[in-house]
Amino acid sequence: GNTTLRSSPVQVGTLTNWKQVSAGASGVISAIKTDGTLWLWGYNQYGQLGLGDITYRSSPVQLGTLANWKQVSAGPAYSSTVAAIKTDGTLWMWGSNSSGQLGLGDFNDRSSPVQVGSLTGWKQVNVGNSFIAAIKTNGTLWTWGSNTEGQLGLGNDVGISSPVQIGTLTNWKQLTTGARHVAAIKNNGTLWTWGRGYEGQLGNGIPFLNSSSPIQIGSLTNWKLTGCGGYYTLAVKTDGTLWGWGENINGYLGLGATTDRSSPVQVGSLTNWKQVSGGQDHSVGVTFTDIV
Repeated sequence: GNTTLRSSPVQVGTLTNWKQVSAGASGVISAIKTDGTLWLWGYNQYGQLGLGDITYRSSPVQLGTLANWKQVSAGPAYSSTVAAIKTDGTLWMWGSNSSGQLGLGDFNDRSSPVQVGSLTGWKQVNVGNSFIAAIKTNGTLWTWGSNTEGQLGLGNDVGISSPVQIGTLTNWKQLTTGARHVAAIKNNGTLWTWGRGYEGQLGNGIPFLNSSSPIQIGSLTNWKLTGCGGYYTLAVKTDGTLWGWGENINGYLGLGATTDRSSPVQVGSLTNWKQVSGGQDHSVGVTFTDIV
């Protein structure tokens, strides 16, 4: 309800029914409650709050009256676009559309949710810097938007304003987007990256080199989940260990140093990481403790 900065966690309201939250680097927060309603607040220059205007909000405001929202993404870095999936598997987007990242075949911003095509079956969507990556329930992988550094994974640097499938594989399981790169895991536990690699965020041991097609990182088959930051990548293995690589100028990788890494490096020695998320300039993770 105000614009005062905080250096310690402060609870938003008193409700205890929040289910999922996504924070965009542009200052927009989106969250879904257990009842399936979607709420947004913060920056709104491009209509990324989806409320039909460009007025900023300093308190959560419900988007419409629907109670069938399943997943939402506001992007980790310099993003003014929001994407969300409903329980019926339809995909909806709004906000900035400067590079066609809304997937609607044009470049016009939207201040209210617009459905992307008529297809259902969308499983997970992630917003990057003016581009989108998504997985369907059939395991296919799709991207669209800006492609200046090969972040769409299509083997070129040509932008696309409508969803395009990457290859023909149907075994993609989970992904996250950085500013201009993507890290994804297949059903067999292999890890793949593509897009900008200048800071080493692709993890293939070769900094200063982009890749416009997915490349496998090593030969291991025990990767569980990814969590990209702006120009770096974090990932958790099935053994609960946490690994990081890419830009590390301010210690984003949690290695006790500020040297960039172009190959995965284990973060500490803990084996109980269950979730990890990267922002533009910081990282956060959650560990779990077994209760006997």
